[in-house]
Amino acid sequence: MMNPTNKNILITGASSGIGYQLTKDLAKEGANLALLARRKKILDGLAEELKSFPSRNDPDSSRGKIITAYCDVTSKESVKAAFDFVKKKFGSIDIAILNSGASYRMSVEEFNADHLEETFNVNLMGLIYCLNEIIPDFIQKKSGCIVGVSSLAEIRGFPRSAAYCSSKAAASIFLESIRIELKKYNVKVITVKPGFIKTPMVEKNEFKMPFLMDVEKASKIILKGIKKEKSIIQFPLPTVLSAKLLKFLPDKLFDYFFSLPLPAKKIPSK
Repeated sequence: MMNPTNKNILITGASSGIGYQLTKDLAKEGANLALLARRKKILDGLAEELKSFPSRNDPDSSRGKIITAYCDVTSKESVKAAFDFVKKKFGSIDIAILNSGASYRMSVEEFNADHLEETFNVNLMGLIYCLNEIIPDFIQKKSGCIVGVSSLAEIRGFPRSAAYCSSKAAASIFLESIRIELKKYNVKVITVKPGFIKTPMVEKNEFKMPFLMDVEKASKIILKGIKKEKSIIQFPLPTVLSAKLLKFLPDKLFDYFFSLPLPAKKIPSK
């Protein structure tokens, strides 16, 4: 079991969604947290809020150390500067949760390479830039844990989601490959594959999202999986099972079903 208490944990994309909630839950565990994102003001506000709460493991003590840094994961220079700052403040990083993600739904009629590039730069190259800063350190000290957040959308190419699905598929394969290689250095690599989670990123989806899960529950599942050092953390179960079925669905059937109009999500009346 991996205990996050007193561990130096870096989280990218900590200003919203899963990263934001994981920050809260890890703070309760008494971890030292380095929060990275482009919206640093939000990070600073979150850090200030968390510093006043007692640790779950020792109600009479304050939480672990919390620092924040601006980081644009699409910029190699920005990533290096942020990671160097964290290493200087903490001395070392024990767990890197690489959570930054972007999604842009686009039909072929709206095809725009700029939007595709932006999605890949965040979901794949952003991951790679972060790994570039942490893998050599983990190999040298022969310890560490990398947690990469991918998606169950990696399973197939869904309509209007070509950039998201393919970038997440690439991220998952990349993480799987380095997981095998890093085992000999006692470095663990965990791939997180959520289904639909209630975050700002999915709010723009115009279709009904099956088995939509609250971010609070998602964070608890991820944290539990990290503690157990699982290679893959995927959820919710109905979506996982559906994804496995879709993977082996014959192409003709897949094309037919996903050519049909998706059920529109209900818009709450005012």
